Amino acid sequence: MKLQRTTRLVALLAAGSLALTACSDDDQAGSTDTVGTPSEGAASELSGTLAGAGASSQGAAMEGWIAGFQSANEGVTINYDPVGSSGGREQFLNGGTDFGGTDSSLDDEELALADERCGDGGLIEVPLYISPIAVAFNLPGIETLNLGPAVIAGIFKQEITQWNAPEIAADNPDAELPDLAITPVNRSDGSGTTKNFTQYLAAVAPDVWTFEAEDEWPVPGGEAGQGTSGVIQAVTAAEGAIGYADASQVGDLGTVAVGVGEEFVEYSPEAAAAVVDSSPRVEGRPEGSLALELARDTAESGNYPVVLVSYSLACKTYEDKTQGELVKAFLEYVASEDGQAAAQESAGSAPISEAVRTDVLAQLEQIGA
Repeated sequence: MKLQRTTRLVALLAAGSLALTACSDDDQAGSTDTVGTPSEGAASELSGTLAGAGASSQGAAMEGWIAGFQSANEGVTINYDPVGSSGGREQFLNGGTDFGGTDSSLDDEELALADERCGDGGLIEVPLYISPIAVAFNLPGIETLNLGPAVIAGIFKQEITQWNAPEIAADNPDAELPDLAITPVNRSDGSGTTKNFTQYLAAVAPDVWTFEAEDEWPVPGGEAGQGTSGVIQAVTAAEGAIGYADASQVGDLGTVAVGVGEEFVEYSPEAAAAVVDSSPRVEGRPEGSLALELARDTAESGNYPVVLVSYSLACKTYEDKTQGELVKAFLEYVASEDGQAAAQESAGSAPISEAVRTDVLAQLEQIGA
């Protein structure tokens, strides 16, 4: 099963930051529940503006989250700039935004900066967006190809250079593969999607992929695109191109079914969620961090291991009490069943499980404490 695709979202992300605004009403009154949604028959008292920045992968989901939250809280404006995970972490840690989004958890140096930004209260780092990373290609007439881990690694390492190479043909005996050069496309900016993708390659094909997992693409040469939309645009523009991107935004491009154990698995929200639910927490993290050690090398049937988990970043305390209340209400909505359903509708993402939601809400409850 594949995610619903829409080229409209690609165009939206290419335009820059996402901002949905709503007019406030000074005469509103009522109560607000724990996820920022007014109780029946009452209007929300929340008002103000939140600024966020980060992963472009969750841009489509953020559109749904902002629309849903602002429809219930008309006095609130939320702006999100999909600058990429690295930029989002930097802006949040420097105090430039109220919350951040990142496709990779903070490293030790960033955790030290988070202590400075958030003070004694500490950091909140919670998984709120789960999505497969699609390996997408542009080969007219071919909608899907089977590729084993070592073949994917060889393509992106630029060692397998033709689409009719014997390694690709072996996985696709019935496909009419063209005698066409392969053009790998990677992210030009620091990207959590890149880090997740290279983590996968390092875990499943270590003999081929000899690079460390990192936000910056490690292989010189090839084509590059800025942000998720830039990669999609570059692959779409060049016949023979192949890239990696959040699966919600691949449009009409062909996609890879990756080798897992003895089978090939196409991406789907269910297959991505299965990997996340079987993944343990990273040990030694601060109390407010729920970072996961994803099971990249799983051989379980029906699991799609090329997956990203995007984290939301916040502080437990804010100098401005109102900002803290807004951050808490918004992220609680994002974690709620309604919020996860909004992301699934707009981005085709996998909802977090009830167990993860319980842990996330326990962390968010501490904001403002």
